[in-house]
Amino acid sequence: MAKAETTIVLVHGAWADGSSWSRVIRLLQAKGHRVIAVQMPLTSLEDDLAATRRIIADTAGPIVLVGHSWGGMAVTQAGNDPKVAALVYVSAFAPDAGESGGSLIGAHPTPPALSTVVTDSSGFVYQTTQGMIDNVAPDLPADEARVLAATQKRLAGKTFEQTVAVVAWKAKPSWFIVTAEDRVVSVDLQTAAAKRMNAKTTVIHASHMSILSRPHEIASVIGDAVAAVAPMVELASR
Repeated sequence: MAKAETTIVLVHGAWADGSSWSRVIRLLQAKGHRVIAVQMPLTSLEDDLAATRRIIADTAGPIVLVGHSWGGMAVTQAGNDPKVAALVYVSAFAPDAGESGGSLIGAHPTPPALSTVVTDSSGFVYQTTQGMIDNVAPDLPADEARVLAATQKRLAGKTFEQTVAVVAWKAKPSWFIVTAEDRVVSVDLQTAAAKRMNAKTTVIHASHMSILSRPHEIASVIGDAVAAVAPMVELASR
């Protein structure tokens, strides 16, 4: 039987798209890893799950599934697929069954980024340019943050109240990167999630967009997850 190869599937968050992983992807590919980035519609949790599941369905396992920020909502449920061997959360939401993004946000201190969001005429929320500079990506050069503001995908406001039904982190080995200078997802929320999950936790002093400002640290943790599932890869190849 041909040797099985782990694939890393990356799921972006709100106010971003798959290109937000570009720096991490280059580092992972340089190490020889196979990587795919999901393009999330951000129109509903169901739509985001469908987009993630399509990639999983067309990808040979085992898979290390990685979610940044809002992407954690989709990862938590889509990660139940038997192909998924491990989960990595980066400053991400990690709900339990029946929890929503809104309920998680409400249980912790309100992050500054919620004061710089705008709701458009169709009920989608996005960050102002100043919000992107000050709150979402303060450790990136301002010109890069302005590009992020111009290219951001808007998130349907209704998704904040949508809940997950099944939870992968209860059954799958999990890693969590806490960004200690995060102004988008409360650090208290991240820390509580990592503890509840009993995740292997790494704390880095970075903003919410650590996947762009600190890609080496992010890629290193993802690499650790890939290495940890290596015995499963060997079994699958026999």
